[in-house]
Amino acid sequence: MRQKTKTKSIEKHLSHWGITFVLPSIVFFSLFNFYPILNALYTSFFKKKVLSLAAPEFVGLKNYIYLLTSANFWNSIRATAVFTIGTFLPLLLASLIFAVFITSIKRGNKFYQMAFYSPAVLSSVVSAAIWLLIFDPRGLGNQWVNNLLGTHGTDHNWLADAMMVQLSTMIVYFWKYIGYFIIIFIAGLASIPKSLYEAARIDGTSGWQEFWRITLPLLKPTIVLVSIMSMLQCLKTFGIQYLFTQSGAPQDPINVITMNIYNTGIRDHRIGRASAMSIILFIIMLVFTWIQFKSSKSDEVEY
Repeated sequence: MRQKTKTKSIEKHLSHWGITFVLPSIVFFSLFNFYPILNALYTSFFKKKVLSLAAPEFVGLKNYIYLLTSANFWNSIRATAVFTIGTFLPLLLASLIFAVFITSIKRGNKFYQMAFYSPAVLSSVVSAAIWLLIFDPRGLGNQWVNNLLGTHGTDHNWLADAMMVQLSTMIVYFWKYIGYFIIIFIAGLASIPKSLYEAARIDGTSGWQEFWRITLPLLKPTIVLVSIMSMLQCLKTFGIQYLFTQSGAPQDPINVITMNIYNTGIRDHRIGRASAMSIILFIIMLVFTWIQFKSSKSDEVEY
């Protein structure tokens, strides 16, 4: 009985220390994550100018009603959806394929990991600057495509045509983030016990069967993690689109929600309307994350 009481007191003492060490992180996280969300929700019910000294005017749901009837906002929804669909699926599939390829080779494994990951350490500004030079009419983009298609001397209007500028932003985002997700997949692949593959080889399974029957099912939690992270990254994209428009690219095709929020809140000083857009984007991200969690059921995976 004394031993049980002593054990409980030790556990209670350790739990107190655990709370003490975790509390600063919780406070920091709440201050810089929950407070801005709650503040944006509060501000979205007001008509407020950023630089105005006048008191904010309570307008209720008028900001939301305006946005839901605004062609400009629905264009931002369309631009965000096109970018997310065009980037999310290729990013998920390609990073998985490259991760499997890198882990399967014996030589140069670390080199390929570093080579793919290196663009991820660059800022969006540097990434956009590099690709603006490539997409220049005299840049490598036209040269590569012309050599591939045999259309020498053709300008493909990477930063002028509506469809091409959307494709350009997708290419830059894919190039920048694929290495980051490859590393996550490699970590997931490394966690799968090697004994499973050894047992499968003894039974005479092929490499393709190993991938579909062992690798893919046991990699499910990592696939869910990467899919959610990549989807959220695509939905909140901003830097590349902003820098492309500042360099002369047409705004409407790539006027994603985050850029519309920036223009509405900072350029037009309508912080209430921008906050309403932020809340709508937050709800969209929350709904898609919930759908992915519900459809995946990753907790059923066992080794």
